[in-house]
Amino acid sequence: MSNLSVTRRQLLGGVAAGATLVAFGAGAAEPLTIGMIYVGPKDDFGWNQAHAVGAAALRDLPDVTVVEEENVPETDAVMQSMESMINLDGARLLFPTSFGYFDPFMIEAAKKYPDVEFRHPTSLWNADRHPINLGGYFCYLDQAHYVNGVAAGLSTTTSKIGFIAAKPIALVLRNINAFTIGAKKVNPNVEVRLIITGEWSLPVREAEAANALIDSGCDVIACHVDSPKVVIETAEARGARTCGHNADQSSLAPNGFITGAELKWGTVYTDYAKLISNGEKLPNVNEGGYDKDMVLSTPFGPGATDSAIAAAMAAIDEVRGGAPIFVGPIRDNQGNIVVEGTLGLYDGALWGTDYLVEGVIGSIT
Repeated sequence: MSNLSVTRRQLLGGVAAGATLVAFGAGAAEPLTIGMIYVGPKDDFGWNQAHAVGAAALRDLPDVTVVEEENVPETDAVMQSMESMINLDGARLLFPTSFGYFDPFMIEAAKKYPDVEFRHPTSLWNADRHPINLGGYFCYLDQAHYVNGVAAGLSTTTSKIGFIAAKPIALVLRNINAFTIGAKKVNPNVEVRLIITGEWSLPVREAEAANALIDSGCDVIACHVDSPKVVIETAEARGARTCGHNADQSSLAPNGFITGAELKWGTVYTDYAKLISNGEKLPNVNEGGYDKDMVLSTPFGPGATDSAIAAAMAAIDEVRGGAPIFVGPIRDNQGNIVVEGTLGLYDGALWGTDYLVEGVIGSIT
């Protein structure tokens, strides 16, 4: 835990349980303090870094102060962090950014502090069950993984691509599937070989998986793990090309990086700061992709071929314009039709993804 967070928690311990909450107005000219909480280090080249990059965009706004704490576990520690930011720093808007922060901690905090806004980077908020000052925002990264797949499909020379995933949940599976659909669209001979590690962060297992996939003939490696750093560095050392996830990993692979699927949280953070500063209500649900400037593709690296760059740029334009990725009928990798029709970019059925599409070599069990 950082020294800053320890100090805050020590100070918070001196605040009486029944202490009066700091009162905040909604005037447009009033300075705004925003709290950011990360489950890991801000420089992890992954999930936490993506949020930290978004937080950095807030510093360019007038009268906005950003308070950050990193390495905060998904325990009562996050409740202490939130309360210290509210009572000691005067935060009126909080972004606790890890999945496990939401229930019960953010729900309880939102009930306790109705004059503070809490937003979580998922679509877990439910109007029937949760406080109105709580909500969610989500960047549809499957759109950028589709573009990754297009670029990878035209950069591989073996037509064998490896994909390392953390957990076989819908959010991850739709990224794997979108990637595969993109790769096979431009290279029908492609097969995507999948290894699931079972956890969001298992550096040793991730390195082993990358080596195993490369040993099997994969010359491009992609992933969906919290921090792709180990995957990218391992593949680069082996001479394989790579596609990134969550944040910009191009500096880790100066020879083989193709492009990456990045979360552009800064769009949400700056929009929300402006809304609150103007006394306007924040949306409880905010979802988007390329069309809302909420995802982006990392600039192309030396691992991308000229044809890959051209096709990927065209794919970005198509998706930004609303072109669907999951065009039916969709078959799983066992040959069964799992979706009869076409799913739009924001179709709710994507949240129920429990299959791997044709072209994926692997299993979710």
